[in-house]
Amino acid sequence: MTETPTPAPRTRAKQGTPAVGLKRFVFHLVLIAAAMVMIYPLLWMLSASLKPIDEIFADPGLIPSSWEWGNYADGWNALPHPFEKYIWNSMIIVAGSILGNLVSCSMAAYAFARLRFPLRGMLFAIMLGTIMLPIHVVIIPQYILFNNLGWVDTFWPLIVPKLLATDAFFVFLMVQFIRGLPKELDEAAAIDGCGYWGTYLRVIMPLCMPALATTAIFTFIWTWNDFYSQLIYLRDVDLQTVPLALRLFMDSTGTTNWGALFAMSIVALGPIFGFFLAGQRYLVRGIATTGIK
Repeated sequence: MTETPTPAPRTRAKQGTPAVGLKRFVFHLVLIAAAMVMIYPLLWMLSASLKPIDEIFADPGLIPSSWEWGNYADGWNALPHPFEKYIWNSMIIVAGSILGNLVSCSMAAYAFARLRFPLRGMLFAIMLGTIMLPIHVVIIPQYILFNNLGWVDTFWPLIVPKLLATDAFFVFLMVQFIRGLPKELDEAAAIDGCGYWGTYLRVIMPLCMPALATTAIFTFIWTWNDFYSQLIYLRDVDLQTVPLALRLFMDSTGTTNWGALFAMSIVALGPIFGFFLAGQRYLVRGIATTGIK
C-alpha cells in the first residue's frame, strides 16, 4: 500500500509588495511636506530671532548670514522690567485658571452627568448656548462688575470666573466623558458607603484623568495666549503678562526692535511646548489605562 505524499506546508505570502511600499513612501512624503509647510512660520521666526535687524526682512532664507545672539539679551532687558517678570505674571494667571477650571468644571460636569435635579436639561442647554456667546458681548458688563468690586488692575478678574465654571466647553467635554463611564461604579461606591462627594472624589475623578489633562492643556494654551482680556483688565506695567509685554516692543511711532521681539516670542513659546509635551504624555497614559480591569 503506497503512502500518499504529504503536501509541503504553504508559505505565507509576503504582505509587503512593491506597490504597497511605494504607496506608503508617497503618503509619508506628502505628510512630511505638509508638516514643513505648517512649521515653516515657526522656523522663520526662530531664524529671524538670530538675525541682525536689517537682515530679517531682506533675506527670506532660514540660515542667518551672521548669528545675532544678542537679540535675546536685548529683548530680555528692553522693557521696564526683565522679561522674567511678565512670565511670572502669566504663570500666576495660568495656574489659577487651570486650578479653577479643573475644580469647577469637573463638579458641574458631575452634577449634569450623574445627579437628578429640577430643570437639569434646560440648564444644560443654556450652558451649551453660552459657548456661542462672543466674549465681546459680556466683556462690558463684566468690566463694570469688576470695576465696582475694585478688581481692575488685579489678577482676580482673570482667575475668579474660572472658579465658577464659566468655560462651558470644558463642562461639556467632561459631561460626555463621565456619561461614558459605567453607572455600576456609582452603585458600587454607594454600597460601600460613599455619598455624592465620595463618589466624585474617589471614583469619577480618577477615571477622568484624560478629560482633566485635556482641560489643563487647553486652559494653559488659551490663557497664556490671551491678549484681549488681559489688555482690558491689566493696565499697570507691573502686572502685565507675556502677550502684553510682546506688544510693548512696538511703540506708537512704528519703530520696532524686530530681533528682540522675535527672540522673546520664541521664549514665550517655550512654556507652551513644555506643558503640552508633559500633558500629552499623561493624556496618552490616561487613555491607555482607563477602564475596568
